[in-house]
Amino acid sequence: MIPSFSSHERRSSRAILFAAAALAAVSVSGNGAYGEDVVRQVLPGAQPAAAPQQLTREKAPDQSEIERFCSNIADAARDRRYALQAEELKKLQAGIDERMKALDAKKAEYETWLKRREVFLARAEDGVVNIYAGMKPDAAAERLAIVNADLAAAILMKLDPRKASVILNEMDQKAAATLTGIMASAARRVDPS
Repeated sequence: MIPSFSSHERRSSRAILFAAAALAAVSVSGNGAYGEDVVRQVLPGAQPAAAPQQLTREKAPDQSEIERFCSNIADAARDRRYALQAEELKKLQAGIDERMKALDAKKAEYETWLKRREVFLARAEDGVVNIYAGMKPDAAAERLAIVNADLAAAILMKLDPRKASVILNEMDQKAAATLTGIMASAARRVDPS
């Protein structure tokens, strides 16, 4: 006689059978004896289940198949790599072109500014030279002794030689010697270094 089970007991037994089957499947990859022991422990007195199907691994491709595959796709991979590199180079070239345009614009702006500055300095220099040319020699000597030596020498070089000599005569000997040295080195046509 077959014992009757309630629906709850049937669900429990199904769950136990499912767990046993899962353990049996795990045991196929590991130690088979351990898996069978677990099944017996879980289902005491149960009929032994049919042996699970053995899992087989697919044969790994041998080295020659791999080499053939790689050699077959080598040209396509190389072409794709070249295409990607060419695309990247085009992007980089576009970025460089943009930067060059920006640099050219800045260069033009600075050149314009430099020309205006040079024109202004030339006018200012002429004005300063005219001011010192109109001053009394002793007052001009006193002022030029205070001014930067290079600027003072430049002013003296633009003055009339007679006026410049009178101003230098009125200056302190040390200051006059310094200015004379600067004017002499500026008058040389060849760089001494």
